[in-house]
Amino acid sequence: MATTQTLVPQTPKSTRPSSRNGYQRSLTNLMKEVQSYLPPDEIEFIKAAYEYAYLAHDGQTRKSGEPYIIHPISVSLRLAQLALPSDLIAAGLLHDTVEDCGIEVDDIRKEFGDSVALLVDGVTKLKQIELAASSGGSRQRRHFVDRKQERIESLRKMFVTAGEDRRVLLIKLADRMHNIETLRYLKAEQQERIARETMDIYAPLADRLGMNDWKWRLEDKAFYYLDHKEYRTISGLVKRKRREREAYTNRAVKILQEAIINQNNIEASITGRAKHLFSIARKKKRYEELGRTFDEINDLIALRVITQNTADCYNALGVVHGLWPMIEGTFDDYISKPKSNGYSSLHTTVLGPDNTPLEVQIRSRDMHEVAEQGFAAHWAYKQGGNNEGDRDSSDRTMSWLKDMLSLTGDAEDGDDFIDHVDESLSTDRIQVFTPAGDVIELPPGATPLDFAYRIHTELGHSTVGAVVNGKMVPLNTGLMPGDVIEIRKARAPRGPSLDWQDTEKGYLVTNSGRAKVRQWFSRQARETNLQQGRQQLKRVVDQLNRMGHSVDTEEIADLMGYTSTEELITDLGKTRQQPSIIVRTVVKAIDDNRPENVIAEQLAAGEREANKKGVSDLAKGVVVMGLPGVQVNFPRCCNPVYGDDIVGYLTRGRGVSAHRDNCRNLRNAIDHDRLVEVAWGHMSGTYPARLRVEGSDRIGLIHDLCGVIRDERMNLHKMASGEDIGRGSTRIDFTVYTSGLEQLARLFDRLEAVRGVSSVMRIH
Repeated sequence: MATTQTLVPQTPKSTRPSSRNGYQRSLTNLMKEVQSYLPPDEIEFIKAAYEYAYLAHDGQTRKSGEPYIIHPISVSLRLAQLALPSDLIAAGLLHDTVEDCGIEVDDIRKEFGDSVALLVDGVTKLKQIELAASSGGSRQRRHFVDRKQERIESLRKMFVTAGEDRRVLLIKLADRMHNIETLRYLKAEQQERIARETMDIYAPLADRLGMNDWKWRLEDKAFYYLDHKEYRTISGLVKRKRREREAYTNRAVKILQEAIINQNNIEASITGRAKHLFSIARKKKRYEELGRTFDEINDLIALRVITQNTADCYNALGVVHGLWPMIEGTFDDYISKPKSNGYSSLHTTVLGPDNTPLEVQIRSRDMHEVAEQGFAAHWAYKQGGNNEGDRDSSDRTMSWLKDMLSLTGDAEDGDDFIDHVDESLSTDRIQVFTPAGDVIELPPGATPLDFAYRIHTELGHSTVGAVVNGKMVPLNTGLMPGDVIEIRKARAPRGPSLDWQDTEKGYLVTNSGRAKVRQWFSRQARETNLQQGRQQLKRVVDQLNRMGHSVDTEEIADLMGYTSTEELITDLGKTRQQPSIIVRTVVKAIDDNRPENVIAEQLAAGEREANKKGVSDLAKGVVVMGLPGVQVNFPRCCNPVYGDDIVGYLTRGRGVSAHRDNCRNLRNAIDHDRLVEVAWGHMSGTYPARLRVEGSDRIGLIHDLCGVIRDERMNLHKMASGEDIGRGSTRIDFTVYTSGLEQLARLFDRLEAVRGVSSVMRIH
């Protein structure tokens, strides 16, 4: 074990005295914390990680102007306060070195081993996901960004990354804790985005992992930035009677100490704690909805009794109920039936001193550790090993992560996936039970059918009846907390009923249950489509054979621009392709002796004229990843301009063609093996873009539109107009020269503001 002397690493030689003072206190606190539970050799390991991180971040500063090294030290301090092992502390110190300092994961592995490298790599992936999701660009660019899809992909990747090593979530939460505590240095827009993300994802995640202390801190900090006015109101209301509450709490604690410790000889610690501001704000809102005032809220504090073992928890509960009468309906036994995040405790609300409602929580020391640290307690450094509660919390967390991982693959629709995640992270849940006594958590209003699908998908599909508390009930019956449910299923495998998709009939409340029913019917439709597609493809092959052409299905798929026969079969089954068109296309390719993708040639058609003129200035500004110096062309099918999201297509002998990512030709006839990543480099000059303006046919409209184009200092190259006399509307097509997407988006905003304009759009 460590000695009593505080070990502080020597500051690297490159340290500047002015920056050293800014983080020395944080570093000292970290070393004091790890010295309290780690042996000397592991402390040396952490010192080495610190020195490595310092040199990597040397010269970098945060928005506050402080040396950047303060951030990784603060992250590691929060991990050390949970008594986590040295590899997690070291990873906390190194977590930004790969992303921000150009260091490779292999470098971390060579210096600090596989465990630290895996953790740093995982956190780096999460940070890259976070950056991608937040890089919406300017206000104008938001017209071209699907933020919802970004959030879906970010959440998918987060759960995949956490599935590789769930300890990554601990570092990420510690990282978020420090970032939100220093949010005041960022712009208001960034503050709101990070606070909303914290309230929607990270605080519920901490709760789902059983880390209550971190959950409360994250909620209160996010609350401060999301509704600062209400935060100040709640804070002021709480301060107003703080002395009275503190005096009341001290009196209640002394009464309970006398009864539990002195009179009944139960070894325990008894404390009072104030509830955190965000939970008080929610309670205030509920009271106001009932027409009550803040002053009527009595349970702003709670007493906590921590005993040595489980038996003493129940003994102490008897003492509490002997002292003060229990308020009916307020007792919860989370020891016999723990919450899904592993939380165990006894909760009761009594009429305490002065007949004032008082909440009392009773738990053992091991339960308290799990309640505060959640699944982090499983990895806490303990000489005596982990207790049963640690393992139980870790097992529940792993089970939940597996569920989330399965959703990343099962949810066919992005909205389904988002709904699954939001539902899973929601703290608004009821507990019901299987006949064997297992706890199942569901949202309020859930039905026996929701219960069946929560246990297993196939059980849900096969459900024919339900027994709740010993009585047969309809499948759309709303469940109540504490209900015991037994599911009756069909003897032979069967599928769900179409009625279950009808929301008005109320068979399913949970998003996950509804999605599983939709997926079942989607799979049935897919099988039907595949069967029809195979039949259609057989007809194509037979017809080609009768015409004297021996072509197998793989060749047909390749000639039609598909990467697999299965894709072609799918499109045939969904009538996206017609057998007659396939036959004509294949015969033409054979007759012309061109065994290549005919549709891919159509993609390249627009490039040929550009090739005659050589490489354009616009093309010179495009970088092709992995193919330096390759010729770049722009087809006329979609007319990309600087700033558009673009995709490269490797042509046959003519370099790379750069298309807008929503180009119809690219979307409908793509050979995925020829896709390459391209990006805009440094650009100057202007480039043509075609727009269409539709609106009412009024005098002066064209004059006003041209005035907007002139004000934007853009050249007008071509203009054509047409009118619908019967409807009194007009359509005007412009070709303008623009410096890029940002200027074009600004022009769209201004054109849409012109009187009489109903729509503005890009055209090919």
